[in-house]
Amino acid sequence: MGQENILEIWNEVLLILEKTISESTFNTWIVPLEPQYFDENSFVVNTGQALAPSILRKNHYEEIVEALKKTTGKNLEFKIIFDEELAKTFAKKAAKRAAQLEKENNEKNTKTAGGFKYQYDSLTQMQSSNLNLKYKFENFVVGSNNKLAYVAAQTVAQKPGIKYNPLYIYGGPGLGKTHLMQAIGHYIIKNRPDLKVLFITAEEFVNDVVNALARGDEKTKKMNSFRKKYREVDVLLIDDIQLIAGKTRTEEEVFNTFNTLHGSGKQIVITSDRTPKEIPSLSDRLVSRFEWGLMADIQVPDIETRMAILMNLAKDSNVEVPNTIIEFLATVYSNNIRELEGAFNRVTAYASINEVPLTIDNVKKIINYSEKEKSFTFDGIVDEVASFYNISVKELKGTGRSAKIAEARQVAIYLCRDLTKQSFPDIGKYFEKKHTTILYSYDKVKEELKTNHSLANSISAITNKINS
Repeated sequence: MGQENILEIWNEVLLILEKTISESTFNTWIVPLEPQYFDENSFVVNTGQALAPSILRKNHYEEIVEALKKTTGKNLEFKIIFDEELAKTFAKKAAKRAAQLEKENNEKNTKTAGGFKYQYDSLTQMQSSNLNLKYKFENFVVGSNNKLAYVAAQTVAQKPGIKYNPLYIYGGPGLGKTHLMQAIGHYIIKNRPDLKVLFITAEEFVNDVVNALARGDEKTKKMNSFRKKYREVDVLLIDDIQLIAGKTRTEEEVFNTFNTLHGSGKQIVITSDRTPKEIPSLSDRLVSRFEWGLMADIQVPDIETRMAILMNLAKDSNVEVPNTIIEFLATVYSNNIRELEGAFNRVTAYASINEVPLTIDNVKKIINYSEKEKSFTFDGIVDEVASFYNISVKELKGTGRSAKIAEARQVAIYLCRDLTKQSFPDIGKYFEKKHTTILYSYDKVKEELKTNHSLANSISAITNKINS
């Protein structure tokens, strides 16, 4: 067989497969394959998609071999090889296609109402292009840990500016706050293209304030442009608001922007890793305004919710993952959805590229899982707790009785016991406190965790930092 007609052979194969394989699967997995070589025994193609080899071998191998037989008259082994260079090219093409699709969808969303033409023009003009296409209500897994926030987010999306304004979503890192916030933006863009939506992180907001103030000779012009950007929108989404705390000029701009939008009936959605009152150095007037609407927390998901998240990922990726692996990953990654999804992607990609079965032993090797309990120290725990509450270690271990210091001390004691499994007398010796005081602090936090969602989120956030 001559290599010069390999493309002709492959094109004939594609014409056959197009009739037997679903359109979505054909376009997603078959079309991107690139024929490389064939001889008397095999036909080789390259792919830039890490999951393609396992998916095609498992679901469509016989169909492809049969199509090759009809085309060449020979029983050829079909080989699919993952190519990293092709993967880079594929990623660039995918990004370009996504941008083009977004542009086309934006153009379709142009509509006329009341004699005025409204256009949602690619999100770039309004800085809403930061919205991630995967963060939608359709793929958000609802559990007991996030139901209130989910229902509130849907209500806001359906009736922006009317109910729950502002909506303040808080919880530990990697639990889905940004997902819900961006889902609101996507829903409004799709169903209310006449409204301007702006998603921004608090860090980007701070940078915009700094840039607007950077050149004194253009100060007025630049500040007016800055204010116009944020105050002439219908829906403002600000992520990680805790990052503005203590930045006086930024807090002032947030305060004035909030008043302008809220006074005009525009919707404001905010996320944070803690409640407004728990953000150190945040001005009282901002704390007050953030609490005007509804505060909804997101807690660590239970194992059933974590398993549901993994099952959704497997379904979306068209990958078959045994339930034992789903449950194992959901057990290991219990505090952070982002880490859970990352582990899933790493495991499935590695298994596909290296052609190894998804067994517990293999998965443990892929994620570097150790049966040994991680070694925690009192000093490490106290450092993280003190940092979280924005106090010094000396204050935490001292005798101060302010509400913040007392809570920080009790949380540190609780975590020292919970993470290290050391005895109460040993913990008491470290904190220079009586055994009964240590026991009281531990039991108090343990009991409050049953009903105090804010405290639970704080401990979750601190634990994530300690584990990182």
